[in-house]
Amino acid sequence: MNNSSCNITAYEIFPLFQLCVYIPVLGLGIVLNMLALCVFCCKLGKWTETRVYMVNLAVADCLLLFTLPFKTLSQFQHLKVDGWCLVLEGGYFTNRFMSIGIITLIAADRYLAIKYPLRSKALRSPLKAAFVSGVLWIVIICGNSLIKSFEDRREDDFCFEKFSVTPSVITLCAIIAGFFIPLLILSYCSIQVIAELRRKKNEKRCNEILTRKAVYIVSANMAVFIICFLPLYLGHLLRFILDSISSDCSSIQSINNFVHFASILANTNCCLDAICYYFVNKEFKEASSKLAKSKSEASEEAEIQFPHMTH
Repeated sequence: MNNSSCNITAYEIFPLFQLCVYIPVLGLGIVLNMLALCVFCCKLGKWTETRVYMVNLAVADCLLLFTLPFKTLSQFQHLKVDGWCLVLEGGYFTNRFMSIGIITLIAADRYLAIKYPLRSKALRSPLKAAFVSGVLWIVIICGNSLIKSFEDRREDDFCFEKFSVTPSVITLCAIIAGFFIPLLILSYCSIQVIAELRRKKNEKRCNEILTRKAVYIVSANMAVFIICFLPLYLGHLLRFILDSISSDCSSIQSINNFVHFASILANTNCCLDAICYYFVNKEFKEASSKLAKSKSEASEEAEIQFPHMTH
């Protein structure tokens, strides 16, 4: 079969469905992330590792949200691949991978602080967190630019649409390095943190209610990450496999449609990040709520929930 003759496009209803989802996501996401940036940058005095990572996460989510109207417009009007399209795609994918990377860094930082509270002090500081975040921005931007330079995009391609059924090895490497490796790191760190918190609870070294709350928070963060991103990147992986074995056009079309709809689920993570990280964060509560506890009570709660935020 000559798969080069396949006409791989998204469902006609997809742009409309995308618009219906992205309007509330855009509104809610921008409000939540801008609120978080305002609180973290203007209302708090002391910088911590968590605060540095949260600011970078909010910036990445905001930048990705700003690309969504242009992404939707490009698919409504079936824009061809040109310079503007490549910039738009580059910004979209850079900020998605940055969001995944920062969430992974938060999980790793939490793991180090809880598992190795004394030894990790030499590795953790706000300045080092800023340095790591900066390096991650540079690596992802350069990596994404490199991928774009190697991609074989034809003049008749549409923006955000892969017409070619030739398997892209560089894209496979990108999804492995950009998602599946972070997924393994985040899952390992989260499971270890949960195990350590439960061990402390069983030894009665910590308040049982606060420890249970911390376990729920870590579990929820991991679950949201997996639910939002795993379907999309499994879809990309399956698309690579189908392209590699020269599957029939209908199979490739079906997985292409799945990837498009899974990308909408992935983009809702911009709102869920705010809910999962900002509003359970002790620093955010102290700055935005008048119901904050006394300093001693808040310190005790933070030490059990997020020990990496106290010094």
